[in-house]
Amino acid sequence: MNVELRFTLEAEETFDALVTQLQEKWGDRFVVKFETKVLKALKTIANTPFLYPVAEENTGIRKCILHKSCSVFYKINEDNIVIICFWDNRQDPIFF
Repeated sequence: MNVELRFTLEAEETFDALVTQLQEKWGDRFVVKFETKVLKALKTIANTPFLYPVAEENTGIRKCILHKSCSVFYKINEDNIVIICFWDNRQDPIFF
């Protein structure tokens, strides 16, 4: 399928915040592993967008767990996939 991925400003900001947090806590090596995992997950989302479950039934927003402590939320549109945000799973639950 390989659909174009588009990132919201919130997705960019939450990704940067997570990377900064990981950098401070775990260092460069962990950040590189995390970024590699994110790229792999994004490629999977682009190729098979319906693979991951719907997180919010009414909105069609899907959730891909990247790591036990981090997820990415996205929405499938007709001509693209919008990456909505990256989420630290240790935070309060998110509602869309």
